[in-house]
Amino acid sequence: MKIFLLLLFTRVASPVKHSLKFYLTASSGVSGFPEFVAVATVNEAEIAYYDSNIKRTEPKQDWMKTIIGAESHHWEKTRQNCANYQQMFKAETNTFKQRFNQTGGVHVVQEMAGCEWDDETGEVSGYQQYGFNGEDFISMDLKTLTWIAPKPQAVFTKHKWDGDKSRNEFWKNFVLSLCPEKLKKYLKTGKSSLQRTERPSVSLLQKTPSSPLSCHATGFYPDRAVLLWRKDGEELHEDVEHGEILPNHDGTFQMSVDLNISSVTPEDWGRYECVFHLSGAEDIIVTKLDEAAIRTNEERPTDMTSLVTAAVVVLAVVVFAFGVTVYKKKQTKCPPCPPDDISADSLSEKLNPET
Repeated sequence: MKIFLLLLFTRVASPVKHSLKFYLTASSGVSGFPEFVAVATVNEAEIAYYDSNIKRTEPKQDWMKTIIGAESHHWEKTRQNCANYQQMFKAETNTFKQRFNQTGGVHVVQEMAGCEWDDETGEVSGYQQYGFNGEDFISMDLKTLTWIAPKPQAVFTKHKWDGDKSRNEFWKNFVLSLCPEKLKKYLKTGKSSLQRTERPSVSLLQKTPSSPLSCHATGFYPDRAVLLWRKDGEELHEDVEHGEILPNHDGTFQMSVDLNISSVTPEDWGRYECVFHLSGAEDIIVTKLDEAAIRTNEERPTDMTSLVTAAVVVLAVVVFAFGVTVYKKKQTKCPPCPPDDISADSLSEKLNPET
């Protein structure tokens, strides 16, 4: 057991990286959705939000209010710069539509810029990427300060942006210098929240007796965790399907791992167990394969109330996971609102050349 714990901890906890990401989304033809949305996250937890309907920056973490109180001017500049970016994104959306010869219908331009910092090695990496209608459109190579165009329609934009040296130097400085500086500040201010650990609740779920058995963990933090099935103390790889780590609405995370038990005989059930381990936690959560613990759609008539409750929970989990997966696939890549030490006017001139 000690050897297993050591290997599991090494697998989960090294290296330890923190991230600061900024997502921008501009849309056209989407009924009921803001024309422009900006979101900032630290370690995948949302920390600030702006959209073109509310026209203000809102903190999404209690500790962010501390920063607002100390630097109220920062939030006003952020609001102004987000508004400025909205106009720039509107122009870019029209330009990208022209590249694809698409002028009508629903279109979405997205951008993500951000950085990752390894608090053990000090290594910093970053990214600046655009997407159009859910697919990669163009991204920046920070080493060469040139742009990568995965689609023919982006080649013209690549040549235009490759020649804009001031724009490229700005993004290099933002991603590799300003972004890590802000990330470390946020980690320090929000340490009690961002560097906490929360253990999940773990359940065994199965739609029908012939369906795969899902071990589902929800409510854990951070998102560095391992969930696996093992038999006789050894990890299983065959007949096992691992799901993605997905965010919950409260800032925690969830994940599942499925096991095909169609060939498992009842007398062997006691040899199987689901194991969860969270980075930063010393212990593991072990859930034995026990028929009595499985929550399923097939229950006795006297358990109808439990059936309805369990079904609602399972349905909510499935719907949420599907929604987040679609969101992640479509939420390609976008630049942040400008940092507070650069004016909106100067940045607009620098970042809004003819595309």
